[in-house]
Amino acid sequence: MGWITVIFFTLLTRTKSENQTCKVIGRTGFMEFSKEGDLMIGGVFSMTSTRKLVDNGYQKFPYSYCIKWNDRELRFARTMIFTVREINRDATLLPGVSLGYRVYNGCGSENLILAAVEAVNGEDSRGCSDKIQALLGHSSSGVSTAINRMLSSLSIPQVSHLSTCACLSDKRQYPTFFRTVPSDRFQITGLVQLMKYFDWRWVGIIYSPGLYSEEGTADFVKYAKKEGICVEYRLPYSLTSTKKFHVITAMLRESSSKVILMFMSFYYAKSFLAKIEAYNITGKQWVGSESWITQADLASVGTKHILHGAMGFALPQASIPGLGDFLLSLKPSDEPQSDIIKAFWEKFFDCSFSPSNTSTLCTGTEDLRTVSSDYTDVAFFREENNVYKAVYLVAYALHALLKCENGSNPTTGKPCVTKNEVQPKLVLEHIKYVNFTTANGAKVFFDENGDSIAQYDLVNWQMKDDGSAEIVNIGQYDTSFPEGEKLKLKKDTKIVWGGNYNEMPRSVCREPCPPGTRKAINKNKPVCCFDCFECPEGTISNQTNSPDCMICPPEFWPNEKRDRCLPKPTEYLSYKEIMGALLTGFGLTGVFLSLLISIIFLTHKETPIVRANNSELSFLLLLSLKLCFLCSLTFIGRPSEWSCMLRHTAFGITFVLCISCVLGKTIVVLMAFRATLPGSNVMKWFGPAQQRLSVLTFTLIQVVICILWLTINPPFPRMNMKYYKEKIILECALGSAVGFWAVLGYIGLLAVLCFILAFLARKLPDSFNEAKLITFSMLIFCAVWIAFIPAYVSSPGKFTVAVEIFAILASSFGLLVCIFVPKCYIIIFRPEQNSKKHLMGKIPPRTL
Repeated sequence: MGWITVIFFTLLTRTKSENQTCKVIGRTGFMEFSKEGDLMIGGVFSMTSTRKLVDNGYQKFPYSYCIKWNDRELRFARTMIFTVREINRDATLLPGVSLGYRVYNGCGSENLILAAVEAVNGEDSRGCSDKIQALLGHSSSGVSTAINRMLSSLSIPQVSHLSTCACLSDKRQYPTFFRTVPSDRFQITGLVQLMKYFDWRWVGIIYSPGLYSEEGTADFVKYAKKEGICVEYRLPYSLTSTKKFHVITAMLRESSSKVILMFMSFYYAKSFLAKIEAYNITGKQWVGSESWITQADLASVGTKHILHGAMGFALPQASIPGLGDFLLSLKPSDEPQSDIIKAFWEKFFDCSFSPSNTSTLCTGTEDLRTVSSDYTDVAFFREENNVYKAVYLVAYALHALLKCENGSNPTTGKPCVTKNEVQPKLVLEHIKYVNFTTANGAKVFFDENGDSIAQYDLVNWQMKDDGSAEIVNIGQYDTSFPEGEKLKLKKDTKIVWGGNYNEMPRSVCREPCPPGTRKAINKNKPVCCFDCFECPEGTISNQTNSPDCMICPPEFWPNEKRDRCLPKPTEYLSYKEIMGALLTGFGLTGVFLSLLISIIFLTHKETPIVRANNSELSFLLLLSLKLCFLCSLTFIGRPSEWSCMLRHTAFGITFVLCISCVLGKTIVVLMAFRATLPGSNVMKWFGPAQQRLSVLTFTLIQVVICILWLTINPPFPRMNMKYYKEKIILECALGSAVGFWAVLGYIGLLAVLCFILAFLARKLPDSFNEAKLITFSMLIFCAVWIAFIPAYVSSPGKFTVAVEIFAILASSFGLLVCIFVPKCYIIIFRPEQNSKKHLMGKIPPRTL
């Protein structure tokens, strides 16, 4: 637009404020088609699309001329004419009022704005009073913004059929703008939802200059970021810059994103696709904007391998009865004053209305049905339906304005107006409240921003063998549906994917972090290019892209994949495992040997060796040893409340009973020696009754200690989760540590006392001195339990129990073997030594 637009707006504003008249400066005569009526509608279209400027070297006023023809814009203009004629035939809509039209053509922004000014002024350019009631157009968002700035100052409503820029929803800047095409805001949200639906999180964007593409690209980036979709690059495409095009092709080859959004107007898209074909870019899924995605003639530029599988949102297909026949029935004779129609006719049929040596002569009777072009493709109507709705919109607004009930308008309550009193600002008031349904079922109403409801078809390009394109409808996007249901794909509809992919392509900067890992954002990279770290020990993540790892509850531990918390395996010394089975075997072996020795002693109880060693204490000692071996079995198996209390108390009491018996035997040896001295009467103080009492007393003291322990703070089963992280140790907690060490300390005290007494009696003059055996057994006993203490404290898990069982068995076997095995050996294998004389030392020793 440049300086011409600035001067134009300045003059326009000044003249409006002074005398309410407009004056066109520069070229006029943009009107192509017209029909008079009681009320007039204007339309501005670019039936010629490429402008060439001639500046005349500043010697004359510069001018421009158009060198290309736009079939699609001609369809729009003819659709407007068709709709006006259809409305005039409808007896219920605008009864008694005929609707007229003026259709203007221009190429280039300046000419289009001048055409709009001409539409506002009227054909004679005498003023802005009541020449048109509304203006239709334009297709370009940039042109529509410039036109509306002018129309807003004149309160003339503008209805666009294809200007989609979201910026036009700003009513402060464009108060008289309305559109029957959805705002790009809806297309952008639809494209973002499409990317999200297929999980395309890493995309590239190529866009063209202009308000439509630049605003749309910026909005896409903004909305995509909210949904976790990242843009690897966004590159502008220029028609003239070869350097920029090389940058695009290099990026397409090197980029890791598999999905490319081509947000361009149709003109730029056609140019870009024609150029990119030669570079053999493969492996990309192209997504197109609404402006070009349904233009099947793009396949003619040789872009089969690029467009095959392309997809995007398109305006919904519509059927408009009679429009196809109307478009195809066009003849130059219908518009004899229009040079545009003649130019199109010459292009369609490659002929000329002027005699020429290079082409055939046009007759004007040729049949358009024999021509294949964008104008003659009448299978479905997408953009044309918006033109159709735009004309009906103005008609319904005029119809509502002219209604009169009891002298006032039923919509506004204001006094009625006649068709001669209709003003654009009155039409503007009624357009805001229009709500109707066209004959083909299209609903038309506006929100507070002047935007209509957004409905799109999701289309997919499927190339045929002959190189033509079939644009297949594979889904819909409807903003009237609830969240999560706006985008729906058709079932049982084949989707062709771009980039020669047989299945849906993946386009992510980084694959999602699987369960068992956590997602960490890298500040130096886009949010989609995150890092994945394995969850630390003891933590899990059970979701994809989990931002944090959760700590398992104390009784649980992660599996190998660290995506689930499993109950920790429990560990205790079991009968079923090898160690438990071996210790059980040793314990039972000890019981068996104790029982066997008891039987041997019982069968030989009258023999001197049994009687000489205090048979009563020996049998009591053998009983206590059996109990010691059996109490070791209580340490094996799953700990329970009763087993925990039983194992420690049984152990403490049976061992005190055992040591008490040994201590009694040791005292008896000492007393017996003292009794042989002249005048000694010591044995009467330590006879059988005193021996029984001493054993009972020593044992009762341990019983009292155990009762106090069990009463105050008894042992109890506990799950130890501190020693091992990945498993639970089932153990018996001591309860009161003082009680436990009191029990052990008392046993140790008796053992040390017994050891000292036996050590003192080891050299007494007897052929068979039992004190030597007791000394050696107590030495083993004390050594085992002294070694037990550090081993018990440092052993992990079930090995703690195993150490305790080993100490019980080792000390028990030590007593059994050291005290009783030598005697059994004599009883069984040396019966000749089992005599009173031999024991008293009266038989001379044998010589070798």
